[in-house]
Amino acid sequence: MAVVANKRSVMTMYSGAKCPYSHRVRLVLAEKNITVEIVDVEPNNISEDLMDLNPYGTLPTLVDRDLILYQSRIIMEYLDERFPHPPLLPVDPVSKASSRLFLHRVDNDWYRLMDQIVGGGKPATRARKELRESLSVTAPVFGSRSFFMSDEFTLVDCSIAPLLWRLPSLGVELPEQAKPVEEYAKRLFDRTSFQDSLTELEKEMRG
Repeated sequence: MAVVANKRSVMTMYSGAKCPYSHRVRLVLAEKNITVEIVDVEPNNISEDLMDLNPYGTLPTLVDRDLILYQSRIIMEYLDERFPHPPLLPVDPVSKASSRLFLHRVDNDWYRLMDQIVGGGKPATRARKELRESLSVTAPVFGSRSFFMSDEFTLVDCSIAPLLWRLPSLGVELPEQAKPVEEYAKRLFDRTSFQDSLTELEKEMRG
């Protein structure tokens, strides 16, 4: 992967090869061309070393010198501030607050449903239907501008892209009315940074 660097890197990220939360951080790293060592971790086999760093044993976990961060949105915003070019959040407080609200809604409305689908069982069937309907209803928003509610690529797009990439593997097929969502997704997937952010297992999700 392009974002994997040599052993002299002072920054290390513990990442899951199929984890969407890790994927969106990898996308930020690739977009900003940040030098980092990626350590692939099996989510069901968290090492004691990682547990010492992150008591929750969650992925992704970022280590930057003496700083240890977990929770993907916190990591994404930290990287955007630590490496300000290109900026992935607006500078003015009003626009930045709006972007953070979009990030919250992506997690609450869509990632929550994705997690339920991955969990399986009856909740997965209901969540699959709900995710399909929610994306379809939101389709005009995806088609209104080049990126999600913006003319510039932002952290919101970094969050949405991994979810849209996983739709086929989640068994979510969008209807014709959601064509703007698919067109938006293609714009994101065609970005060099997105291609560089993919692990081999993630590439296999789309054959």
